Amino acid sequence: MRLEKEVQKRTRSDSAHDFQHIMRVLKNAQKIARKERANIRLVTAAVLLHDIISYPKSDPRSKNSSSESAIMARKILKKYHYTSDEIETISDAIRDHSFSKGVTPRSLEGKILQDADRLDAIGAIGIARTFAVGGAENRSFYNKDDPFCKNRIPNDKIYTLDHFYRKLLLLEKKMNTKSGKREARNRTRVLKKFINDLQKEI
Repeated sequence: MRLEKEVQKRTRSDSAHDFQHIMRVLKNAQKIARKERANIRLVTAAVLLHDIISYPKSDPRSKNSSSESAIMARKILKKYHYTSDEIETISDAIRDHSFSKGVTPRSLEGKILQDADRLDAIGAIGIARTFAVGGAENRSFYNKDDPFCKNRIPNDKIYTLDHFYRKLLLLEKKMNTKSGKREARNRTRVLKKFINDLQKEI
């Protein structure tokens, strides 16, 4: 697939947002799309392009990644003979998928992209990605006085484990589709088991 090859060339090497991330999200999205009877062609294009521009989390531009990716996606999709309506659906899905935007996408395809991307943030792979980002940003694993945020507000800019409380453990309730919710429930159990295991070790 030519679009897939183009995305692979453009994707940055950050281990949490590399081409393997895109391929995992694609696997999640196509699985959900089949169950929800969505347009798999549009879902696939949205997934492939959803992180075409991705700034590091510490970069002030990070909050603009999804909006800039949507703009870039429009330019790229014109080369591949997508209709203007299809481009609109795909770019809207990309613009609205980000957790930090706090938006629920309008289209089913957008909802599926958002769910599939969030699934890659939780479970075993989510734990790996979270600590990869934390390491890249030189964050401490946890706050030594209150690792599990019992008596303080989570601050994931300083402590990696705080990201579980700030975002990851909240995702299950924010899923859009039945299929996404089901898988998120399974992956959230993995997060909770990790936290329980960690409590015994530190």
